[in-house]
Amino acid sequence: MLLRSIRLSFIYSSTEFSLHSRPKSTSFLSPSISASIAKPRSQMASFSSSSQPPKLLFRQLFEKESSTYTYLLADHSHPDKPALLVDPVDRTVDRDISLVKELGLKLIYAINTHVHADHVTGTGLIKTKLPDVKSVIAKSSNAKADLFVEHGDKIYFGNLFLEVRATPGHTVGCLTYVTGDAPDQPNPRRAFTGDTLLIRGCGRTDFQGGSAEQLYKSVQSQIFTLPKDTLLYPAHDYKGFTFTTVEEEMLYNPRLTKDEETFKNIMANLKLGYPKMIDVAVPANMVCGLQDNAELASV
Repeated sequence: MLLRSIRLSFIYSSTEFSLHSRPKSTSFLSPSISASIAKPRSQMASFSSSSQPPKLLFRQLFEKESSTYTYLLADHSHPDKPALLVDPVDRTVDRDISLVKELGLKLIYAINTHVHADHVTGTGLIKTKLPDVKSVIAKSSNAKADLFVEHGDKIYFGNLFLEVRATPGHTVGCLTYVTGDAPDQPNPRRAFTGDTLLIRGCGRTDFQGGSAEQLYKSVQSQIFTLPKDTLLYPAHDYKGFTFTTVEEEMLYNPRLTKDEETFKNIMANLKLGYPKMIDVAVPANMVCGLQDNAELASV
């Protein structure tokens, strides 16, 4: 289901949802307990004078086998505390769901930055345990999911939203999710860069349709153009770091501070080994992390 041309509204009190044609829209809405009427685009990020301004609840979680970060975000001021997970891992699904329940959140989306090659996504497994959760991935990934996003789309959870930015290069379907640019959205902004931009590094570009030229242009045009104080959260870190900023990476990233030709030469000479999980992870992640046909059919 492509999100660019739909208007989506859920009702918490039931499992039903409705789709309405909206050709010019590039956003989709989170659930509303009070009504199933989607807000006009000009009001999507607003809140009434009697409501509390949105408050971001944020947790950074870690899976040690693949050194993967999973991110939990929720609108904690919303009555229903709608939440989403970015890049969940199959091995830590029980931990993530337990935390969601402990914090009294309503998980509505499980989203991936791209089709991962180093671990199996937890989105499909989450859906077997929480059937109302919708999986989200880039349309350009050609992977299975409930909902597909493209550059410019917005993912709403309560009165908060993530802006979708296409950042191909590590894979053809890489996305960066950025917190909203509006007075009632978190400040400083946060960007979830997947494997496109790592802390003092970047993802490899030698498989899954990767392109060093594309990755360089993606970072320069879609990430380094964000405010310098934007907090950057990658999908992985192997040295114990947890986050960085746009300003830091523009100053200190040993690859992406170089000109494009130097960068492409660096990437062409990394001499990296064959990813040990790729033959398992990629086929699984193309079908929401579930390869068993019976299990997949139930999702």
